[in-house]
Amino acid sequence: MIIGGQSFVSSAPAFSNDAKKLLVCTGNTISVFSTSTGILITELEGHTDRVTSVVVVPVSGPVSKFMSFCWTSSLDGSICYWDFSSAELIKKVKATHPIISMVIPHIGCDLNDCSETESKLYAFVSTEDTSKPIDQLKALRGEVHLYNLTESRRVGGLLCQTRKPQIMHVSKSGDFIGIVNKQKAYIWQIPDTKIRVDQVKRIRLHHTKNLTTLAFHPTERVVAGGDVTGRILIWRAFGGKKFSKNLLVTDEEERPGVRGDDDAEACTTWHWHASEVKFLVFSSDGVYLYSGGKEGVIVVWQLDTGKKKFKPRLGSPLISFIDSPDPVLSCISCADNQIHLLKMPTMEIIKSISGIKLPFSFPDLHEGSYKEFSFHNDSGLITLCADDYCIQFFSLFDNMQVSQVQICARNFQPVDDVMVFVALITLSPDGSMMSTVDVRLPEEGLGAAVTLKFWSGSRIGEYSLSTVIYEPHRDAQISAIAFRPGHSMAVSSSLGGDFKVWINFSSICQEGQMHEKSGWRCQSVGSYKNMPMTATAFSADGSVLAVAAETVFTLWDPDKNVLIAVIGITIATICKLSFVAQSEYLVSISRGLKPQLALWNLSKMSMQWSYQIWVEAISTTKDGSQFAILTSDNASSEARKRTRKREEGGIILLFDVQSPIPLATWRVRKAKGGGIAFLPSELSLEPSENGTNSLLAYINGDHEYVIFDPLGSGEIQGTRNNRPNQVSCEESGHIGYTSVYGELPQFDSKKETAPDVPFMPMERPWETIFAGSSHILPPLTKLCSTFLESLLERRPTLKEQ
Repeated sequence: MIIGGQSFVSSAPAFSNDAKKLLVCTGNTISVFSTSTGILITELEGHTDRVTSVVVVPVSGPVSKFMSFCWTSSLDGSICYWDFSSAELIKKVKATHPIISMVIPHIGCDLNDCSETESKLYAFVSTEDTSKPIDQLKALRGEVHLYNLTESRRVGGLLCQTRKPQIMHVSKSGDFIGIVNKQKAYIWQIPDTKIRVDQVKRIRLHHTKNLTTLAFHPTERVVAGGDVTGRILIWRAFGGKKFSKNLLVTDEEERPGVRGDDDAEACTTWHWHASEVKFLVFSSDGVYLYSGGKEGVIVVWQLDTGKKKFKPRLGSPLISFIDSPDPVLSCISCADNQIHLLKMPTMEIIKSISGIKLPFSFPDLHEGSYKEFSFHNDSGLITLCADDYCIQFFSLFDNMQVSQVQICARNFQPVDDVMVFVALITLSPDGSMMSTVDVRLPEEGLGAAVTLKFWSGSRIGEYSLSTVIYEPHRDAQISAIAFRPGHSMAVSSSLGGDFKVWINFSSICQEGQMHEKSGWRCQSVGSYKNMPMTATAFSADGSVLAVAAETVFTLWDPDKNVLIAVIGITIATICKLSFVAQSEYLVSISRGLKPQLALWNLSKMSMQWSYQIWVEAISTTKDGSQFAILTSDNASSEARKRTRKREEGGIILLFDVQSPIPLATWRVRKAKGGGIAFLPSELSLEPSENGTNSLLAYINGDHEYVIFDPLGSGEIQGTRNNRPNQVSCEESGHIGYTSVYGELPQFDSKKETAPDVPFMPMERPWETIFAGSSHILPPLTKLCSTFLESLLERRPTLKEQ
């Protein structure tokens, strides 16, 4: 069993202490990536639901490179303590409710070194009380609890209750934690000794708009908040009176920008973002503030002056920004399921960790057919549409991006109304050709356009544009495209009542220097009673072309464009055709008020059997007589209103053409908008349980997928990715000081004998070791010991002599 397709950006990642690893929350696991190569190193498996937080235990001093411990929280209601260098689960703390967010102030304390007289390790968790009805208007489902991680127990009562669970924020010093709730920011001061809930003091800061995020200054009593309108508020010297006396603050002195009785000396407002602020992060020295949102731009604010700089064209809305222990390395999480590693302070992208593209919402105004993704069965790849006018080629077996092709030459625009999008993607059977359809919606009734593009490439995932055809079927939408196996031919069907046969031609110009030109042109046009052509498919050998005309399907000779036969009448418009069993049978799918799945015997020109069910997707085996369908639940209209579209369940059914009784069935979740495909078993490193030649892949509406043996004994739920695609060790990369000045000489402090060669210090090392800009160099506390050690000569002690 192989699973994948998890979101990399559902929660903020975390860097290891040496900044060589990045811990990413991916579904029920924590994936550890190398920051130098972007390759997966290992996975931490132990949670049974989505991981919501990961907190690395920081350690100062020369032993930090050997420390690799972290805490994680999950919707399964547990807190886990890991050694992520060996992927070992050390401890698990059980909570009472699903955990949405977790922070651990003063986490520098080692769990194993905490004695009874010393400070304990505490975690503040934001949970969701699932026992309260979700549709109740005033139900307080969000709760903030305190847990003693050293003793694995909950401490005291509730710290706070809200309508919905909120994300928690913590200062780097661990002195403050906070959440935002509607138009208020709640901030608590955390003592560094034994914590009791009734002793934790809280203040509230008010705003006129709903707040979305919070950030604490690393050294000063300064907190920043972002709201839904794009404004950023900076409260200075907050909580000085309430934390000390726990009394209301009176407006005895003028406090510019402070609202009501808020305990702050001043409040400054900045505004650049056009929509809500997704993240706020102070730089390690507290001089700058980073902000980001839907625009896909990182804004760098100078805290003292309010001046700003920009890092534009990241190509997707931004979600979170995390800095690392290394001052020249940071990472940004984007809404397109990508994590970019940035070289600071230039914010240049040096490496990207790309997950599968998340679902793309097609405009409601588009009435034609569209395909959110498409499989290429022989290679185990899936192509997905994205909202930045590109398509992604993703390897299902490796759970990683292979390539990305830009379909429309447009920059990312953070607008609510999508007017241009990729509607259809089709690959040729051998993967050497690709066809796409991009649609421009009309604005005030003008400017609508449909563009058909053909692409050619040497291998799958790497294509160059070959031909652009504007309005291939006049002003009608394209319903389907199919490539003919073994030929440079494609067919596009149209809701305008015709289909066109396209061929790839080449000609040689003899004037001057010889060069080859190639492109696609229309060879012939066909129609049937001017009825809308809704689906098309080629037989396995390419000798027969099937085109659906609403409730009937027609068979054609693709070379002569001659109608061979007209077969059957379905109860609803056909939207999908697929040949099966060496093209002896044809499966038709109809949707609408009376959906239907029908199997047609082409030798008898009649229907073999049919079901009245809604079919989301179909896939057929390459050389066998089996096919699989994905159905979604036939819920009532009232039930559909109460259930989100992508949360609807469904069933996968495996059929043989000889019998209408399914060979096997599997219950799945989120079937709406999902898909299935048969994949060759030789692409997997896991042998098939029954020696079958095909594996079955299922991808749900959230683009999470599982690959399994359809005739094996394994079940879909609870499977893990045991495929050994992780690297055994990470590549060594140069970051921080070594990336700028090279490696320092290594000294062995445990060497028992003096060196044979007299000590020769580097000539004038102090002139180069501290050269460069101050914001790029590591702090002096990090360089001082190495610098002094390079100037001293080690001599043997009397004991060593």
